[in-house]
Amino acid sequence: MKFIELELYTNKFESELKFYSKTLGFKLLKQSDISFTVEIGWSKLTFKKSKKEHKYHYCFLIPTNHLNKALEWMEKRTKVIDIENGRKTQNFESWNADSFYFYDASGNIAEFIVRYDLKNDDKTDFDISKVLGVNEMGMPTNDVRKINIQLENELGTKFWKGDIERFGTNGNQEGILLLPNYKVKEIWFPTTLKIKPQSFNAIIENNGQEYKIEYKEERLKIKNTANNV
Repeated sequence: MKFIELELYTNKFESELKFYSKTLGFKLLKQSDISFTVEIGWSKLTFKKSKKEHKYHYCFLIPTNHLNKALEWMEKRTKVIDIENGRKTQNFESWNADSFYFYDASGNIAEFIVRYDLKNDDKTDFDISKVLGVNEMGMPTNDVRKINIQLENELGTKFWKGDIERFGTNGNQEGILLLPNYKVKEIWFPTTLKIKPQSFNAIIENNGQEYKIEYKEERLKIKNTANNV
């Protein structure tokens, strides 16, 4: 599963545009008065202007050998979140992964993650072009089981890890939807940001097919784009 496109909303449009295109230096593909799109590896990330505040959690995949190099690179450009007593990286033993976190210009919690099972080492020095794509997107819900069943039936993905009551995941290591039950798990690690359902759109590739996803007011709509030509 891969995020081909991810569309989010921000009430800090100009600041977000500067953050992604200038501070981090992702390639700017499109820009208008109400939206912009940057290229992030195999993904396109779009922000649309909104009057309403939105707070998301999402994650970017980097090569397995670039965690420390990416951390050093990022700390020269923005503040990396202190997880505990100066520790900036977090190990996820059951996921065989390590990551670090930062806030974007809208206050969203963003993350760089390495997944050792993917064995995608890169022999050159880290720069922003080494980011492989969007890897995770938070989809808070009050019914993890219901959303997971819909994803399995309509997107063809599978429950990955976690549990069906508190915090589940759906997808695979190249692309994962995070499914926290916000009535049980209240905040996004490693911050105090409350988990709340937020609207977003995405185009996801799975098993050679592309699907358009719309998540709004805790309702999930999935369409196979091949059926909408």
